[in-house]
Amino acid sequence: MELRVLSYFLTVAREENITKAAALLHVTQPTISRQLMQLEEELGVKLFRRSNHSILLTEQGMLLKRRAQELVSLAEKTKRELSQEEALGGEISIGSGEYQNSSLLAEILAAFHERYPGVCFTMFSGNSDDIKERMERGLLDIGFLLEPVDMGKYAFIRSPYKEEWGVLVPEGSPLSQKGFAAPKDLADKRLLFTRRDLIKKELTNWFGEYADQLRIVASGNLPYNLAAMARQNMGIFLNLKLGCTYEGLRYIPLMPRLESSTALAWKKNQMMPPAVSAFIDFAKKYINCISIDKI
Repeated sequence: MELRVLSYFLTVAREENITKAAALLHVTQPTISRQLMQLEEELGVKLFRRSNHSILLTEQGMLLKRRAQELVSLAEKTKRELSQEEALGGEISIGSGEYQNSSLLAEILAAFHERYPGVCFTMFSGNSDDIKERMERGLLDIGFLLEPVDMGKYAFIRSPYKEEWGVLVPEGSPLSQKGFAAPKDLADKRLLFTRRDLIKKELTNWFGEYADQLRIVASGNLPYNLAAMARQNMGIFLNLKLGCTYEGLRYIPLMPRLESSTALAWKKNQMMPPAVSAFIDFAKKYINCISIDKI
């Protein structure tokens, strides 16, 4: 068994689709199909149950998956240990939304770059759905995601800091004079919302008995354009508290308080380039140290 073939096997097992796996691995579909058939012949067992739309592991396939994960992980760890730290280089692509926790991500990137100056970064800004889609297509190595989000295919570590929700309102509005915004204050008002369905559900639940009075006039994925619309009195913008100000607008927190978590995530069971693996290990230690200090 070759490590390359085991990597193909793990990718197909994770994606449950040969076409998707081939796209992620940058090889042709016939190549993967042929390698899997040869692997089954070599082992003398059926590893997959095939259907028109998916490909699922048999019991023997599940056993091989566990062993293959151990072998590939050990091979990657050995490769990293044999590499000299000063020789570590390459590019890491990271997707992130706009959060207060963006400053934590920046801290980690700066500290990592100080240790490994040969590594550079490519950043993509978008909401968690956009980032996950790009991770699925192999265009991003790591995502910094706002929960709730389906993490079924991902390994992750959460930030110890929470994100706070509030509203941006024009400075001259009556609501701007209050210290907080309650559900009844926003009931039947024109609202500017996130377009993420899972976040919409969280916000709608926060409104409780006033949920049926929501008037969403616009939605979007990043705050700048929606803030501009709020400045023109088009609606009240429900948004995360950010470390920035918008001219003519005032931020007011929600009451009862509403918070969300953020998590640094990467695809499970996938061989990573040395720079990406080193960054993930570094980020885990960095965040764990912060979490311990907060106890």
